[in-house]
Amino acid sequence: MTHPQITDSHCHLDFPDFDDERQAVIDRAREAGVARMVTICTKLRNAPQVQALAEAHAPVFWAAGTHPMSAADEPMATVDELVALARHPKFVGIGESGLDYHYTAESAEVQRESLRLHIEAARRTGLPLIIHARDADEDMARILSEEYRAGAYSCVMHCFSSGAALAETALDLGFYLSMSGISAFPKSKDLRAIFAAAPLERILVETDSPYLAPPPHRGKRNEPAYTAHTARVGAEVFGLDYADFAKATEANFERLFWKAAAWAKAA
Repeated sequence: MTHPQITDSHCHLDFPDFDDERQAVIDRAREAGVARMVTICTKLRNAPQVQALAEAHAPVFWAAGTHPMSAADEPMATVDELVALARHPKFVGIGESGLDYHYTAESAEVQRESLRLHIEAARRTGLPLIIHARDADEDMARILSEEYRAGAYSCVMHCFSSGAALAETALDLGFYLSMSGISAFPKSKDLRAIFAAAPLERILVETDSPYLAPPPHRGKRNEPAYTAHTARVGAEVFGLDYADFAKATEANFERLFWKAAAWAKAA
């Protein structure tokens, strides 16, 4: 059986959760119709290992940044450092960066500084910024808007699970919202309503694996193959056949992650 093609726009294949079966995880993803994966480096010192994953596996692309929860513990990223990483042919996005006031509110000032540096790198490279936002909606909306007025850039709100106001701000700026396993949880009705109100052409799908596995795997290790479960919920949210939703999110991914699309065309 051939499945419609989709892309896991955000996963963490370098994490030790996958050490014992990384190739099998990638193979299962492809069998489920997940033809591409973007694996995210969350600490720049790990960039060589994440780059090597993308080089070793045809379906895997990569992005890098300093995760907001690590912003106070890692050396501050520089714009030049991020721009240099972006020269790699399979490097397709800047981040994840952002704000997390749920676990690391004490480093809020450092997180905001780091975020602005990542935004500048996204501007300079033309690559999409990948945003992590948790319990920081007001500051996130303000900074994204201020920085956009200072110079346009593209962006995806990864694993979007914030409020309607931040979604509206992001969409008004031309940004994208990404559906993770959270959007498939039974209690996430309000979140699904936020997605349902968004334009279909601004929706991506992802796992954020090894975290946040969607039903029927909730509570277990997530993996890129499970993007298909979230995408099926997404199709229901938008009242579409799965194949039509998959086609739409693929077009969205290629529009935003243009470098991955260009690589596929050249391959």
